[in-house]
Amino acid sequence: MADATQSRQFDSSKRARKEGQESASLAENVSTTARPQARRLQNLSAFLDNIDIFIFDCDGVIWSGDTVIGGASDVVAQLRTAGKRIFFVTNNSTKSRKGYKGKFDSLGVSAEPEEIFTSSFAAAAYLEQTNFKATGKKVYVIGSKGIGDELDLIDIPWFGAEADADKKPSMGAGDRVDHDPEVGAVIVGFDKHFNYFKIQYAQLCLNQNPGCQFIATNLDQATNFTDAQLWASNGAMVGAIKGCTGREPTLVGKPAPLMIDYISKKFGISDRRRICMVGDRLNTDVLFGLDNGLQTCLTLSGVTSEEKLLSESNDIIPDVYVDSIADFLLAKD
Repeated sequence: MADATQSRQFDSSKRARKEGQESASLAENVSTTARPQARRLQNLSAFLDNIDIFIFDCDGVIWSGDTVIGGASDVVAQLRTAGKRIFFVTNNSTKSRKGYKGKFDSLGVSAEPEEIFTSSFAAAAYLEQTNFKATGKKVYVIGSKGIGDELDLIDIPWFGAEADADKKPSMGAGDRVDHDPEVGAVIVGFDKHFNYFKIQYAQLCLNQNPGCQFIATNLDQATNFTDAQLWASNGAMVGAIKGCTGREPTLVGKPAPLMIDYISKKFGISDRRRICMVGDRLNTDVLFGLDNGLQTCLTLSGVTSEEKLLSESNDIIPDVYVDSIADFLLAKD
């Protein structure tokens, strides 16, 4: 009887050990497969050898406000010398491509107009691709000159933007804001003169004009408009219009695929795994790369800290990360 009891206890102990080992193995597998780890760039030569095309974000990567980030100009020059193709893709809609060319020149960073893609350009390209001009409708713009400049290039009539900067609706008894029933799209980009008149005008167009489109250049929460601090960005403007219309916008900037699809088609690029998206923002730049089959590199020179990148709450993991793109010059094999 004692031998049988001992045998049952031994069998039970074996089962317990086996179950414990299986549980430990399962836990180990879960821990190793559940979440990839972000890693710093180590081998620069191997990194560069696997990339033919670099797409750089601008704010927080090439410059911060009106100050060039150290080493950015040298990095761009070095990559060109190495035969790499360069594009600049920014969610900032305040300037047109021509306007951004002027900024690159003033900061001493080499860039050609055809290499620059902005979310203001993306908004115009979207309307062109969807044949908006054939509708004969107009566009109401919340934003800056860059959006209007891009619409002018494709002969789409628009109004709003800076012209409405100082408008204040009268809200006494019987007062109203009259809106144009021929507005067929509202484009919302960053607008430092955002006001209640613009909110009211946009919601009237979107709520009362049949088929009126709601287009957002980007949904960025905050960005480096100056080198002194982060500033509330276009997510705030878009959020206000969402709040009074109950509508979700068509997003044309990163991480939406419009700009990479346009670049790939225009320049005949077929292998996206040979493209690296370099940016400072996880939920736009890195997500843009991941969602569209690109390699990704996060820079810590803009809005994302290393602490945020490595936190358990972050599930957007770039292939590599660097302190700034100057590490493309300084990283050692």
